[in-house]
Amino acid sequence: MNKSFLKFVTDFGPLAIFFYYYYNSDKDLSVAIPPLIVATLIALAVVWFLEKKIPMMPLLSGILITFFGGLTIYFDNPIFIYIKPTIINTLFGLALLCGKYFTKEPVLKKIIGKSIALTDMGWELLNRRWMYFFFGLAILNECIWRTQTEEFWVNFKVWGMLPITLAFTISQLSLINKHKINE
Repeated sequence: MNKSFLKFVTDFGPLAIFFYYYYNSDKDLSVAIPPLIVATLIALAVVWFLEKKIPMMPLLSGILITFFGGLTIYFDNPIFIYIKPTIINTLFGLALLCGKYFTKEPVLKKIIGKSIALTDMGWELLNRRWMYFFFGLAILNECIWRTQTEEFWVNFKVWGMLPITLAFTISQLSLINKHKINE
């Protein structure tokens, strides 16, 4: 099976299932979250079965979706699913901030250093920018869910955060090119 297609299906399949149930249940999170949790767990199982490992990001996301989705259903309170992106982005930001106290190099270099060769200054700058970006996304999520409708938040979570992340990633290309080490 094509690895890129598998990654796409396991990454976006649960999301598509969530949207299907959300919009076909009169926009009811309590109806859409259980299929999201099940689809996420199935996606993780498929990745494990085919790869014999689960990458850290999908695993962490799956754990948090199951945990916060479960809390949302159990307490019948959507606040738990609303704060999931805030918590994830805050944890990522803190990992990038505090990682330097546990390792001699930026955490981002440990994660993607085999893909990109940058100067030490390049890694420091890129690490810092991503740290601020994650904290900014956490704050933005808090502003959106606290001031907008549930439907707006659901749509923003996918159609807003994804393009913002893509635009931010693209905006880092000039820094990467400036600090790239030619091998």
